Amino acid sequence: MTLERALLWGTTTSSLAKGLLFGISALFFTRVIGLSAATVGLGLTIAGAVGLAASFGAGHLSDRLGAGRVLVTMTLCQGVALGAYCMARTAVAFVLTACVAVGAEAAQRTARTTLLAREFTGPDRVAVRARLRVATNVFIGVGSVAAAGALTLNSSSGYALTMVVAALLVLSSAIPLRHLPAAPARPVAAHEGRVSPLRDRRYVAIAGLNGLLTIQFGVLTVGMPLWVTGHTHAPAATVALLLVINTAFVALFQVRAARLARDIRTAGRVVLVAAAFLTVACALYASAAHGPSLIAALLLVVGLVAHSAGEVLAESGGWELAFELADPRFAGAYQGISQTGPAIGTMLAPAVVTTTAIDHGGPGWLSLGVLFLAAGAGTCAIAARARARVPAEVARSGT
Repeated sequence: MTLERALLWGTTTSSLAKGLLFGISALFFTRVIGLSAATVGLGLTIAGAVGLAASFGAGHLSDRLGAGRVLVTMTLCQGVALGAYCMARTAVAFVLTACVAVGAEAAQRTARTTLLAREFTGPDRVAVRARLRVATNVFIGVGSVAAAGALTLNSSSGYALTMVVAALLVLSSAIPLRHLPAAPARPVAAHEGRVSPLRDRRYVAIAGLNGLLTIQFGVLTVGMPLWVTGHTHAPAATVALLLVINTAFVALFQVRAARLARDIRTAGRVVLVAAAFLTVACALYASAAHGPSLIAALLLVVGLVAHSAGEVLAESGGWELAFELADPRFAGAYQGISQTGPAIGTMLAPAVVTTTAIDHGGPGWLSLGVLFLAAGAGTCAIAARARARVPAEVARSGT
């Protein structure tokens, strides 16, 4: 089995599990384990912080132990942790289990991108990652639909069974990964181990700006449901329609968008265009608060299309920059940085979106749009002056 096919099969299976968890995890934690919503929120926040550390640390482990080995190990750890949720009956047990589950998932993302950085070259790296993202989105959607069965039953046993199925799916996703490259592409010398990508201000800046753009995912998953139901006259069912449109858009256009980021400079321009689309989307979302139900729904749909265009372009440009600006001798450590920026953005997104757009309406949406545009402009400016560290063929060999 080729590397891309192994990653694709593993991604498909784990994404099914993620879709199931999106649908039932909150209810499982409150109704089966018996925790309060506040306890669940605090526990997942702590687990998110562990995930940040795991994203960074997994990069260094991938350089020393091999990204394939780290990916398989962390996949198994996550599957075991999901199964362990079924035995957790206290807040402490829940938090510890969540830290393992979230940390292992974060480490997998870093190990996966390190594999792509080491085993593919040039446009192939972004193209493969785009195909993996399409598979992720589609099968998360399939898993979310499948979770409707447990939600319909609305019973503790149904939620527990779904959690077990999710754990088994994650464990099974390690099967096609067992033949991944186990050793680092290039042994890391002792004196090289002290080199830190944190000293690469250009790369850290790109990762940080990408983290700001990542807040747009919080707009879709947190802000949109609250905005549609609490601040517009659009039917509540519009939320589901918007999510379906976003999933379909990513499935149809992510691979095509990946072809636009051909090198560092074009990647910077792609990110700037993405930021412009996100800014337009914010303006359309804000406008939806001032019209009747049909107009509001139309504005939301058009805004969602602009948002989705910004999403696929931002991802494609960000991937190209993360790969091409990294020092290939330390692919894992650099990809750890590239994953940490978006992880911070994802963690902060709910608070940022609610304290801007949801709390302040139009001015809040405007501030979000300005934030996205500034992040895109900053990325483009850095990319315009940057060059790849080494030719692609050298990066491939790790010399």
